[in-house]
Amino acid sequence: METSLIDPFQRAVTYLRVSVTDRCDFRCVYCMSENMTFLPKKELLTLEELDRMCTAFISQGVRKLRITGGEPLVRRGIMSFFGSISRHIDSGALDELTLTTNGSQLARFADDLAAAGVRRVNISLDTLDDEKFARVTRWGRLAQVLKGVDAAQNAGLRVKINAVALRGFNEEELFSMTEWAASRDMDMTWIEVMPMGDMGDTDRIGQYWPLTDVRAQLAQRYTLVDLAERTGGPARYVRLEETGQKVGFITPLSHNFCESCNRVRLTCTGELFMCLGQEDRADLRAALRDHPDDDRPLIEAIHQAIAHKPKGHDFDYSRQNVAGQMSRHMSHTGG
Repeated sequence: METSLIDPFQRAVTYLRVSVTDRCDFRCVYCMSENMTFLPKKELLTLEELDRMCTAFISQGVRKLRITGGEPLVRRGIMSFFGSISRHIDSGALDELTLTTNGSQLARFADDLAAAGVRRVNISLDTLDDEKFARVTRWGRLAQVLKGVDAAQNAGLRVKINAVALRGFNEEELFSMTEWAASRDMDMTWIEVMPMGDMGDTDRIGQYWPLTDVRAQLAQRYTLVDLAERTGGPARYVRLEETGQKVGFITPLSHNFCESCNRVRLTCTGELFMCLGQEDRADLRAALRDHPDDDRPLIEAIHQAIAHKPKGHDFDYSRQNVAGQMSRHMSHTGG
């Protein structure tokens, strides 16, 4: 099915990221403040409403659905949502149903996710050091996440590790994390820290470790082969000849990736963000709730929103200040 969601720059929108909750059991220092004020539960879409919203997007040509948060697996009853939405995998309307998670709940849910048609999960993991992990997540425990990695692989899920590159924090672990992931047949993606949300005294410039440096250091030890492959996201990939694994680089700051953007982001309150790095949004909740038995107003609202998708974001650290900073936290739109 050809997509009918075409933005003003002739990019087909085929990828929807859905934040099912803004809540999380961690408080990662680049994502949330320690004392977060979360949305009142009455403002959240119900799981049935999220299903209806996703189904409307799928009817308009979205082929990939990624469930995010906060931490999506802390939402009560979330597996009923996965079980229901899997019908679109079974029918062939949806190519892929995936999940981004901190891994803390995977030991409980990995088998159920596999049964619902999930084949790949991205696990956010920035360090393999217990003390540093507790520090960067504030509330997390590394052993719990590593059990989640085991459970996911035992359930037959393909695991990719997402690591945020943080200067002065995980630079010295670049090679050890690469070798650990390779030993478990897991690919990795490194992500530049993005200027989203008020972090109090957190130093955004001090955190920023450009991935040009990460790639250059990897090239000192491994043979890097550029890959043309794209997975529908913003990462650019290389293969490490010595290990065979893929390593991705998501570079919103050192290399803008907007020219091929095919994705939009839906929040748990029904707001659609057409760009991660812009404040423009569309309220789809009203169209959903005002017409409970008619999806046409919702689909019209989706098309109107896509017609306002911008060309790109404005993130910039190059002048030693944080330009293009978003007021909302990353957990609000799900990354």
